[in-house]
Amino acid sequence: MSLKNKQHILVVDDERDFGELLEVLLTREGYRVEFVTRATDAIARLKEGGIDIIICDVTMPGMDGLEFLQHKRSHGLTGSVVMMSAYGTIETAIECMKLGAFDYISKPFKSDELILTLRKLHERDGLKKENQRLKQALERGHRFEEIVGRSPVMQRLFTVIERVAEYPSTVLISGESGTGKELVARAIHRRSARTKGRFVTVNCGAIPEALLESELFGYVKGAFTDAHRDKSGMFAEAHEGTLFLDEIGELPLLLQVKVLRAIQEQEFRPVGASRPQKVDVRIVAATNRNLKEEVAKRRFREDLYYRLNVLPIHLPPLRDRTEDIPALVQHFLSRAGERLGKRMSGVTPNAMQHLMAHDWPGNIRELENTIERASVFADTDQITPDVLPEALRGSTTKVKLTLLGDELSIKRTTRVIEEELISRALRKTQGNRTAAAKLLEISHRALLYKIKEYEINIPPRTGGA
Repeated sequence: MSLKNKQHILVVDDERDFGELLEVLLTREGYRVEFVTRATDAIARLKEGGIDIIICDVTMPGMDGLEFLQHKRSHGLTGSVVMMSAYGTIETAIECMKLGAFDYISKPFKSDELILTLRKLHERDGLKKENQRLKQALERGHRFEEIVGRSPVMQRLFTVIERVAEYPSTVLISGESGTGKELVARAIHRRSARTKGRFVTVNCGAIPEALLESELFGYVKGAFTDAHRDKSGMFAEAHEGTLFLDEIGELPLLLQVKVLRAIQEQEFRPVGASRPQKVDVRIVAATNRNLKEEVAKRRFREDLYYRLNVLPIHLPPLRDRTEDIPALVQHFLSRAGERLGKRMSGVTPNAMQHLMAHDWPGNIRELENTIERASVFADTDQITPDVLPEALRGSTTKVKLTLLGDELSIKRTTRVIEEELISRALRKTQGNRTAAAKLLEISHRALLYKIKEYEINIPPRTGGA
């Protein structure tokens, strides 16, 4: 065991003989061990730092094991906890785990049982450290401006943005709604020589057609009834900067002609003006339509399409780059935590399964909204399946069938099957663990352990024990 020599264990037990026996056993196994007989002494020692694991008795005079767990959690003290008791019940074990204990073992126990529990704890801590390392790597290597992505297609996108940002040519960004087209446009602007100029956004589909021309090009005083003064349009406001024409496919045909001229000649004529106005602006356009098809159907001008499509960028839907979901989830959790004033540390494995299985028709925008909603309803600092929308909770079956169809590892496939069967049994028994254990033909204790190991959400019970 490569980790145990570095692990510092604190044993907490009011039975001095038993505690000293554990101290000898664990020291012989290569651990660094300290022993105290009171939970209050353990709290004081934890405040000093340097303790990795706490092995604590439940029944002790003064502060008992459950109170110790509550105090440890409320004061943010570190160290993984293994609880033990000679008078334990299933209910006590569940309460310990709810309060943050890693595991619960009943006295008397064999030394091999304790060592096996510590080995599992080492494996979990190793995975936690690896996850933290990967999260830090994601922050360093899988984020570009405000765009998050670790998939090969997103890594290529980051390279493309760097390249096209250097040139003044027009960019056309295509992709489904919610894929982050405006984020890409902003990244291009920030990486360009125009970064000191303004980034001006126009949603061509959100402005009524009658007002769109004056919004784009402005107007002069007296151009129409309510034109009491000159007003500059978006082209003028983006002078020496970038004009982002979002949903360019919604632009009416008549205005397409005027936009084409403005791009080609770098000049435009405000509504009611007698002279054109020169402008220096870089155009980045975006669409969720297939503009080639729109051209074929004569709904979009061919000459404008080719003028826009000098540097094309296509954003794939989120369902085609699911490997980006964990990094995006962590990014949105941090953002939601800041906005809501609520610290969110992560997502349970079961909840992540649901997130990975969903098709995300609304793409990244839908994912962000889902994470914020879940953060609001979460009772802890982690997102669990029960706070996800019902439509997502039905997505797990897809992931399980995919795993069973492609997975060749007996170990991993067995876990998937066990998790699914336990979830079904708990749903069928409305959360009654005793009845579920009978259906599954396993012991109550084994079911309890697997519920914790797989982080299975227990449905609310309507009655029974």
